[in-house]
Parts: sequence; C-alpha cells; structure tokens
Amino acid sequence: MAGRIEGKVALVTGGASGVGRATVECFVREGAQVVFTDLNVDAGESLAAGLDGKAVFIRQDAASAADWDAVMATVRERFGRLDILVNNAGILVKGSIEDATLDDWQRLMRINADSVFLGCKAGVALMKEGGGGSIINMSSIAGIAAKEDYAAYGASKAAIAGLTRAVAAHCRKAKYRIRCNSIHPDGIMTPMTAGSYPKGIDPTRFTIDADPMNRACLPEDVAAAILFLADDASRAVNGIELRVDSGQFVMSI
Repeated sequence: MAGRIEGKVALVTGGASGVGRATVECFVREGAQVVFTDLNVDAGESLAAGLDGKAVFIRQDAASAADWDAVMATVRERFGRLDILVNNAGILVKGSIEDATLDDWQRLMRINADSVFLGCKAGVALMKEGGGGSIINMSSIAGIAAKEDYAAYGASKAAIAGLTRAVAAHCRKAKYRIRCNSIHPDGIMTPMTAGSYPKGIDPTRFTIDADPMNRACLPEDVAAAILFLADDASRAVNGIELRVDSGQFVMSI
C-alpha cells in the first residue's frame, strides 16, 4: 500500500532528535522523500545512515538566513519542489519574568522564532512555484496558555502561533494553495525535556500511558499530528493551533 505522503518532498528542521527524529522516521515510512537538518552533525549523519539513504541530512543553523538559502538550493536542485515543511528546530529555557535574562530572551527568540520566520519565507517561495504545500510550525502549549516559569520561552512560542496565522491568511488570499498550521504540545519525552523530570525515577511514570491525567506524551504522538497536517486529508485545515497536550489546556482554564 502507498504511504499517506507517498512521493511528496518534505523538509524537517531539528530532525536529528526528539520530535524531529520521530517525524523524519514517520515521513520515511509514509513514503516521502525527506531532507532533514540539524546542528548536531553526528546525530544527523547517524540517523540518515540508519534510514538506508531514504533521507538526506544537511547541517543547518535554522536561525541563519544564509543557511536557509543553502538548504533550499539543495532541495531545489535535488527535487525541484517542496511539498511539506516542518519548522521544528527550537530550544527550551526555563525562567519567570524575574529570573529570565535578556540573553535568554534574545536566544529563545532567535532560535525559536527567527528560524520559523525564515523557514516560512523560504518555504512559501519554493512551494508557490510547485502549486502549493503544507507548512507545519512547532509551537507549544506555552504559546497559548500561561506558563509562569517559562516567560521568554512562552513568548517565543506565541510569536510562532501569530506568524502561522498570518502566513495562512496571506497564502489563502494570494491563492497559493499553501496551508500553514501550528502544533502545540505540552510535555514530550525528549532529550530536551529530560531534565524536567525527577532524577532516579522512571520517566515513563509521567506519560499518559501510565495515567491519563499525566501530561507527557511520546515524540511519536506529536509526529502523528504532524503527519495529519502534512497529509492531503487535512487539505481544508489551515491557520489552526493544534494542541497535543492530553487535555492539559482545557482543564486549566
């Protein structure tokens, strides 16, 4: 049977670990031609080797305009088009408005928000030539709900949500057939969040598999939501904030 995104060309940033890695592996299984990027060259090359040539790894600083030019030039040269873009690269830094520093703020905005702005610009430019596509931006539940101890992080993720809606509206008005949606997870069991859980305790105890009242999910759960937005089955879904938070948001309001 053909995969859900068989033959489509996909680009995933921050694809060497966590949600990015789960998404790359999911896209390959579902038949896409995948390019993924990361700053972690060792992890990126290892993943690409393990996928038997079904995915191409490129080193990229996703917050660098020059790196975006280089990555898109490779995608254009190799495939001639882009159908799916997942702007997943990002970092997590804890801090309330009293604890966070200006350096924290600027670093989070550069890596989390600037990278998505540059990605959307580059993605729209290539996708409109090919007749459309789907852009999926990784935000967070912190971008739509208050997280008092993640002030700067939440602001960077809120910027992504606002940008996503603007891109969706622009592309719809321009009749580009390019959709743009954001994903808003809560806790995900990834290397980036490993330090958030108590040491010496099996982290799976905090997942929804252990207790539906828990908040943590697996990277594969988020990748499944990304696949839905990448698939043509979601062709009428545009400009939304898709929460993957095990109901955390609705129980907190």
